[in-house]
Amino acid sequence: MRAPVRSPPGPGAGGHHQVLFALAECVPFAIALLVLLIELTPAHVVYTGPLLVATPALAAVTMGPKGTLAAAGVAVGVSVATATHNHAWGGQQVYTNFLALFLVSVAGFMTSRAARTRRENELNQVRRIATAAQEVLLRPVPDRLGPVRAASMYLAAETGAQIGGDLYDAVQTRYGVRMIVGDVRGKGLPAVRAAAVVLGAFRESVHYEDDLVEVVNHCGEALRRDALVAGAGTAGGDDALLEGFVTALVAQIPDGPHVEVINRGHPPPLLLHDGTVRTLMPTVPLPPLGLEEFISGPHGRTDSYPFAPGDRLLLHTDGVIEARDRGKAFFDLPGAMMAMRDHSRGAFLEGLRQALLRHTQSRLADDVAIILVDRHTDEGPGPA
Repeated sequence: MRAPVRSPPGPGAGGHHQVLFALAECVPFAIALLVLLIELTPAHVVYTGPLLVATPALAAVTMGPKGTLAAAGVAVGVSVATATHNHAWGGQQVYTNFLALFLVSVAGFMTSRAARTRRENELNQVRRIATAAQEVLLRPVPDRLGPVRAASMYLAAETGAQIGGDLYDAVQTRYGVRMIVGDVRGKGLPAVRAAAVVLGAFRESVHYEDDLVEVVNHCGEALRRDALVAGAGTAGGDDALLEGFVTALVAQIPDGPHVEVINRGHPPPLLLHDGTVRTLMPTVPLPPLGLEEFISGPHGRTDSYPFAPGDRLLLHTDGVIEARDRGKAFFDLPGAMMAMRDHSRGAFLEGLRQALLRHTQSRLADDVAIILVDRHTDEGPGPA
């Protein structure tokens, strides 16, 4: 079972807001054009001075300082053209309009500049908070973990965001190196909260649970407890709990030349061995965390796969394989892994990031989380 595919951004609520905002930016110039048409036709008996004076004030609300100056410049140009066409120079009304236009333009420019400075300060503060939250919730994996070397990458689909609904971590324990990647159904703060709950349960249980299945069960129980608390005062009952599931993949790399994996509805990892990419499919499909009631038997067992020295393992979320280009073609992750098989971990992740952004024209539809693991060769620790 997989989390629902998230389509690329379309004409939804965000698209409607962008259209409305673009229309609002055109209003000052539309008013200036309307005034010009009135003044150059027999309808010029209509007094249009207040309309023209309002254009820089309207621009200050939606267009910022530069837009305010542009609207003021257009208004001045229209005023000069209409006064010349109507032979109105020398009248008190013309100069009164110019004075009002000047005062409104200066006030609008100063107001929009102050508002922009305030918004930038607030945005910088939010970014600092998001960065601090990311360092706590999604910290980079250590470069050296027991018998392997690792690297991680996270790309948030939301513009300006630092964290989202994807999660990952890698920890060295006395049972071996244990890793998790996951994808929370949904977006926004509830998704971040669910990711924090699962990561907290994982980081706690990996050090004292010798059975990897119990680590996964601990994560599922923590997620369900949190969903019960969050939905205690809301309607929906058990149906509301079904909305908060998390696809997850938990892996363990012991000292031996193999890797143990438990897949709970998550995209399977890829293994690069001797120049060939293999998909590590689960033997028994299992539902995501939070949907344990759909498991009839035991809550899973580990699948073991060879992971020899010199091999490379890639754990990822569906934001990679479901990234589409303009022709709706999916991103070829196995092909990218083959093409960059000789790259170091850092160069591989950077190349993968650039390939994803090229493929989607820098418009990711979903968050991306990746853990890349190289097992040491017998001669040494592999590429740095």
